[in-house]
Amino acid sequence: MITITNLKKQFGETVACDIPSFTINDGDILGLVGNNGAGKTTLFRMMLDLLKPDEGTVELDGINPALSEDWKANTSAYIDEGFLIDFLTPEEYFSFLGKISGLPQNVVDERLKDFESFAGGEVFGQNKLIRNLSAGNKQKVGIISALLRQPKLVILDEPFNFLDPSSQNILKRTITDYARQTQATILISSHNLQHTVDISTRIALLEKGCIIRDLTNESSSARDELTEYFEQRS
Repeated sequence: MITITNLKKQFGETVACDIPSFTINDGDILGLVGNNGAGKTTLFRMMLDLLKPDEGTVELDGINPALSEDWKANTSAYIDEGFLIDFLTPEEYFSFLGKISGLPQNVVDERLKDFESFAGGEVFGQNKLIRNLSAGNKQKVGIISALLRQPKLVILDEPFNFLDPSSQNILKRTITDYARQTQATILISSHNLQHTVDISTRIALLEKGCIIRDLTNESSSARDELTEYFEQRS
C-alpha cells in the first residue's frame, strides 16, 4: 500500500503537487492522467526519492523512501532514458540488473523470453549499444528493465511514448498480463487516454498538482467522464 499525506511541492509560484491524502491499494493498476504540468512526473519522482517534497510524506508499505532504502528491493521504475546505462548493449544491461538483484543469468534469460514479442526483433541480438538505439527501442529497454525483477511496485512514466501502434498494443497486454501473474501494484502516467483507460483499474485525474477525481474504472467505466473533462479543456 502507498500512502500520501499532506504532500506538497512548489517550483517558484507553480504548485506541482498538493495532495492532502491519497491511498493506493496493493494490486491497483493506477493511471495518472492530466495535461502537461499537472504534476504526474513530480509525484513519481517524490515517490522514488528523486525529488524532495516541501512538505508531507509518501510511504511505500510503511517505508518513507527519504529515510530508508528498504523499499528499493520491491520497487522498479522507468521514468526516462536517464535510468539506462547507455554504454552497454541491452543484453549487458539486463545481465547487470540480474547480478545486482541476485538473479542467475539463466533466470534472466528465461524472463527475457516473455518480452520477445514486445521487443519486436529490434532490441535483442542487435549488437548495438543502448545509446545507439532509436527512442522507441530505448523505451522498450527501460520498460523491460522495470519488469525484469518482478517487483511488487512498478512505476512507469509515459510508457507509450515513442512506441509505434503495434508496440503500444503489445505493451498493454504485457502490463495487464504482468499484473495478473504477479499481483503487483502498477502506476502509470500517460497522455494517451485510451490506452490508460484500457489497462487501469483505477484512475487519478490531476490538475495543477491536485488529484481532483479518483475514479474506479471497471470495464473502462471512467472513459466518458475523462473524455468530457479533456474536451472541455481543449
